[in-house]
Amino acid sequence: MEPPTSSRLNSRKRRKDGSGPNGATELDGIPPKISRRSFGLREPAPFSDEVEIDYSKPYIRVTYEEAMRGTPLDRPVRVYADGIFDLFHSGHARALMQAKNLFPNTYLIVGVCSDELTHNFKGFTVMNENERYDAVQHCRYVDEVVRNAPWTLTPEFLAEHRIDFVAHDDIPYSSAGSDDVYKHIKEAGMFAPTQRTEGISTSDIITRIVRDYDVYARRNLQRGYTAKELNVSFINEKKYHLQERVDKVKKRVKDVEEKSKEFVQKVEEKSIDLIQKWEEKSREFIGNFLEMFGPEGALKHMLKEGKGRMLQAISPKQSPSSSPTHDRSPSPSFRWPFSTKTPPSSPANRSRNESAVTYDISEDEED
Repeated sequence: MEPPTSSRLNSRKRRKDGSGPNGATELDGIPPKISRRSFGLREPAPFSDEVEIDYSKPYIRVTYEEAMRGTPLDRPVRVYADGIFDLFHSGHARALMQAKNLFPNTYLIVGVCSDELTHNFKGFTVMNENERYDAVQHCRYVDEVVRNAPWTLTPEFLAEHRIDFVAHDDIPYSSAGSDDVYKHIKEAGMFAPTQRTEGISTSDIITRIVRDYDVYARRNLQRGYTAKELNVSFINEKKYHLQERVDKVKKRVKDVEEKSKEFVQKVEEKSIDLIQKWEEKSREFIGNFLEMFGPEGALKHMLKEGKGRMLQAISPKQSPSSSPTHDRSPSPSFRWPFSTKTPPSSPANRSRNESAVTYDISEDEED
């Protein structure tokens, strides 16, 4: 009986526009925080030929119901997952994480196929078998690694490694002349499905590299790799170097344009500020000018006050008519000291002459 898909499988796809941490959205929900402590292992997973197996105990497979209920600590559910694991990426890690979390007590065994099998049945790999073994060893979910794993699982191989369930995605895997290499595992009720992570695979990564081959070739040439190491012809090498220089020139021109735009923007901002300040100062100056020289300005009042004071100083106020008049006392008579003539002796003439002389002298004195 084939077990149903576990509800704990990680089926959430990545979202680039997530609003929460790690790209999570409101629909996903933000997971609760946990206390900080170390969950990782300190050493890589061992190879199967380095692990001792007690063959004295009989190998009895556990059923799916027993595995879901939980097995004793000394009898974990032995789950096997295999693959090529070329260019080990997050899709591989997520598949192994799902396999590790299929049951409460799981011991995960991962088989990695050799270069010979892979090249014969699937194609050329980027990483060699030793690099792929090492990458899987350092995945935190792996408990044991099987080197040179078989392409098709046989009953002998399953019994040798005491495997209870085989974990893989449920999509039929056609290879080696079979429509599905896991068909007999599914029929035996030993298949535990996982789910693929969309948008990431080894083929996708290789496609990106092939699509942007010129970019990566130029990058590696710039980092010091030789054309021979990159299998690049002499003409292409010179072409890439020329493209690199052209790109540098374009980048410099773009930087200059951006800086010039920033400079112009700053000048415009400063000019606007200066115009605003000039307008404020001009309004203030005009206001002060009108306050001083306007029709009702301070200068007009000052002139009025000065004019009144000048008129008052030039023409003082007359004495009131009702005030008593003071008769002017007659001026004393004056006699020329060197005059030898004497006035007429008659009293009338004497008095007339004295009065005339006295009047003249008094007028002169006033002048």
